[in-house]
Amino acid sequence: MAAPMEVAVCTDSAAPMWSCIVWELHSGANLLTYRGGQAGPHGLALLNGEYLLAAQLGKNYISAWELQRKDQLQQKIMCPGPVTCLTTSPNGLYVLAGVAESIHLWEVSTGNLLVILSRHYQDVSCLQFTGDSSHFISGGKDCLVLAWSLCSVLQADPSRIPAPRHVWSHHTLPITDLHCGFGGPLARVATSSLDQTVKLWEVSSGELLLSVLFDVSIMAVTMDLAEHHMFCGGSEGSIFQVDLFTWPGQRERNFQPEQDAGKVFKGHRNQVTCLSVSTDGSVLLSGSHDETVRLWDVQSKQCIRTVALKGPVTNATVLLAPVSMLSSDFRPSLPLPHFNKHLLGAEHGDEPRHGGLTLRLGLHQQSVLGGQDQLRVRVTELEDEVRNLRKINRDLFDFSTRFITRPAK
Repeated sequence: MAAPMEVAVCTDSAAPMWSCIVWELHSGANLLTYRGGQAGPHGLALLNGEYLLAAQLGKNYISAWELQRKDQLQQKIMCPGPVTCLTTSPNGLYVLAGVAESIHLWEVSTGNLLVILSRHYQDVSCLQFTGDSSHFISGGKDCLVLAWSLCSVLQADPSRIPAPRHVWSHHTLPITDLHCGFGGPLARVATSSLDQTVKLWEVSSGELLLSVLFDVSIMAVTMDLAEHHMFCGGSEGSIFQVDLFTWPGQRERNFQPEQDAGKVFKGHRNQVTCLSVSTDGSVLLSGSHDETVRLWDVQSKQCIRTVALKGPVTNATVLLAPVSMLSSDFRPSLPLPHFNKHLLGAEHGDEPRHGGLTLRLGLHQQSVLGGQDQLRVRVTELEDEVRNLRKINRDLFDFSTRFITRPAK
């Protein structure tokens, strides 16, 4: 039996001829290309080993391809706004997407939109499930990282807003990336931020295990499967290797490049946007705004292959190629259903639901407000006001972030 093939799946923001390219990791041979749009950062996901999903850059839909029908766009999953990030559950049952500050959760078998979670105050920037699909982690521009129990979200009382299991608020600037290790509910989660730190958390207890301070903002983070090393991509192009089993253990560290020169990968000319490690931990894949994808030998820190793309790299990940990607006669076990844009019941005029909260009003309240029509008008006015306040808040936050992070003259 042949050994499983590792492939690199990459996208860039230009995509003049294709949306996504797949090449064999070690030989560099091109295997597949998928056409139709431009995938945004943190916007690429494999669904159940049968479909490739890509959140389109600045657009309000997600593109879906059958892995072997690469030239034919299978479906567009419409969303109420531009999709900022995307992920799928490892068991293939759910799709998660960030739309502005909300998280949308779909059931794959039916296409039903099950819930909309609105606990972030700014755009959601990254999403990832744990390996057993029991939890998912969200990071946002509001500096918050939220750990959610999928069971709690799905079984929440309709009259209450689902609450995250943990709220991690130690970062002081927007979250740029996150990586969830193995272990299911016992997994460890690494998060990176513009505040020049990378933090390591424990899902089960919610405790902060490690915080590493760098000299530059960290734009991407990942770990090897054994979680011996953490790799952090900097805004100036360097990649830093943090050893997680050094002694003595310290909860807070400063990474000093002059002292840790043997743990820095140098070659990119601009900020690193994405990182991924091979199964055996010997090879590191990186993408950058300098329009290149690089393959590194982890032990020597030398670049062993450079692939030039047509624009800034938005996604680059290492995968074990599923059978459906390599077999020309493979067909999905089930067709991809139509994904609903609205929550169940909302399109039929039922009571509106948002984040698991159902708005109900008793007869006494209706009479006090002067009838249902007046109530609808008032609700619409309040929703418009909330949208305006969120836009003002987002603009102020973006301005302050640019001001704080701009380089000193």
